[in-house]
Amino acid sequence: MPYGDGMTGRTRSEERRAEIVRAAVEVIAGRGYRGASLAAVAERVGLTQQGLLHYFPTKEALLVAVLRERDQWDAVPDSRWRLDLLRSLVEYNAMRPGIVQTFSALLGESVTEGHPAREFFTERYTAVRANMAAVLREQYGERLPSGLTPERAAPLLVAVMDGLQYQWLLDPESVDMPAAFRDFLTLLGED
Repeated sequence: MPYGDGMTGRTRSEERRAEIVRAAVEVIAGRGYRGASLAAVAERVGLTQQGLLHYFPTKEALLVAVLRERDQWDAVPDSRWRLDLLRSLVEYNAMRPGIVQTFSALLGESVTEGHPAREFFTERYTAVRANMAAVLREQYGERLPSGLTPERAAPLLVAVMDGLQYQWLLDPESVDMPAAFRDFLTLLGED
């Protein structure tokens, strides 16, 4: 049954979930996953902790929603990444340090056994490496100028992107993330 404003209960619930996820991103960015509490997220959106649990039954469920939302922001509509789009993504990330910090903090925490985001990141990196191998194959064929196959070079490309984020977050005055990524592309033989 529609509400007076024409919204259905489902739409209203989806909007509320999105609002909670945005608040969780802010709280996690400021406190890290382990320091973030459901109570702090609930307070930001004007709910009780019990009310928040109606939308996300566990802190882990909220964490995974935050990670999935972050990946949606970076999605390419036709799922076909190219090197020029990766360059644009690095430039875009340089304009949103809070999101990059949240992602990086959760990634760092997820390497511990039993962390609720470990499975998410493990699956994500499997997919990201496959996507990067496809990007490199599209650009270079079966061998890069160095002789590496796209599958061998893909983890290196991912490591450069994520490693630059950490260095930039720690010392943004000294590390120009977009420029450093352009330099890396130059090493690959890109203009």
